[in-house]
Amino acid sequence: MSESIVVSDDRFAMLPERLRASWNRCATVHAIPPGGREAMELLCGAEVRQARARMGSLMKIAESEIERLHGIVSTLDYMTLLADRDSIVLARRGETPHERGDRRWHLWPGACWAETSIGTNGIGTCLVEGRPITVHMDQHWRVGLRYLTCSAVPFYGPDGQIAGALDASSTRPDPEGRVAIMMEAVLVDAARRIERRSFLEAYRSRTVVLLDESNDISLPMVALDESRVVVGATFAARQMLGIGAGDRNICFDLSTHRRGVPDFQEAERSVIEGALAMSGGKVAPAARLLGISRSTLHRKIRALETGLHCVPQSERNDTVCY
Repeated sequence: MSESIVVSDDRFAMLPERLRASWNRCATVHAIPPGGREAMELLCGAEVRQARARMGSLMKIAESEIERLHGIVSTLDYMTLLADRDSIVLARRGETPHERGDRRWHLWPGACWAETSIGTNGIGTCLVEGRPITVHMDQHWRVGLRYLTCSAVPFYGPDGQIAGALDASSTRPDPEGRVAIMMEAVLVDAARRIERRSFLEAYRSRTVVLLDESNDISLPMVALDESRVVVGATFAARQMLGIGAGDRNICFDLSTHRRGVPDFQEAERSVIEGALAMSGGKVAPAARLLGISRSTLHRKIRALETGLHCVPQSERNDTVCY
């Protein structure tokens, strides 16, 4: 067994509190030499295709999201990655001129960013801890990653289990890391969209109920059959109702539970608020940041202010109850 790595108290104190647990694991559990060369070999094309196939229908949904994300973050010199639950990158969206550099940094399909081998990083650490993680430059465990900034968020599948991670990374980040704050908000929005779309797709013939609001990655949604029996639940719903990962056919009487105000617009709201914050409250630059026109942004803001509480019929054929 490898000996633990000693991290000085001063260095540990300089870390954001949310990264200290990961650094402690790297030092005492994984015993990864921080100065060592990160040996990362890319999986071959066939292995990547197999990993993509294991994602099933989630792959198509998630891939459309990183495409959308890239349209938002590319102007800030960020690229987007989609990884599976094993930290293996399955898809990348980035600018063509940066491909050689991104591949050299292993920001490429087939790379494995598991914390157990690479140390503290966005993808691997967010999957271990099940929450959004931003690692800015020398906050990475490995010294060789000190010029990289990455923000990553896990996303859930329709079975309530973590299915993978979304990542926005830059090899040319702003030194202060201010942009990374917005990146987490954008990624959380995308994670919710993936969970929502995959859940509605998985239970398209069932009645889907949104139980309450959520400020977290997961939305509390359940699917009911004709007998009002829960046949599916998202991660947040399982946490709220005390449903275990393996539980099936759990009776749940909706009349005994408070009906929360549905807020499928919360994800979009967080992105718009993040863009407005970065642009000092000015609509024109915020619209450019989001890749939409000023009139479209004004319309979205007005719609969010009035509160839209329905899923458009064009998006699905089954019933959604609030």
